Amino acid sequence: MSFTYDYPRPAFAADAIVFLCEAESTKVLLIERKHEPFAGSWAFPGGFVEIDEEIHDAAKRELEEETGLTNVELEEFKLVGTVGRDPRTRVISVFYIGFTTLENSKVAASDDASKAKWFSINELPPLAFDHSEVMQLALNKINVAKA
Repeated sequence: MSFTYDYPRPAFAADAIVFLCEAESTKVLLIERKHEPFAGSWAFPGGFVEIDEEIHDAAKRELEEETGLTNVELEEFKLVGTVGRDPRTRVISVFYIGFTTLENSKVAASDDASKAKWFSINELPPLAFDHSEVMQLALNKINVAKA
């Protein structure tokens, strides 16, 4: 399939915000980015949607490719398209929220991630892109406050 356009087109991404709610704390799954931009920084698992792929399927695929995590029900949460949010090009992202159990929380980094790790929402590292702002919106959505 060949595409030719007279005007630039934005890229489209899908990201997964997955929470693990334990008795003592709520955790979120993050990946350490292997490549630029923001190599070595933490972010939500996610990536670009393929041309023939449903957006929801892209979020699930990226979650599995980067963390090994499967069997997470993802719900569409937020569309973010702020100009300049990604230094590579204009990127519009759909963020999904999901929850998993302790029994389904084993992760292993792969693909574009050098690490995958659960972080307490009270001890988050600095996040890449605009993920800190999106994280706050997600916490508001699920009604969880940081301590």
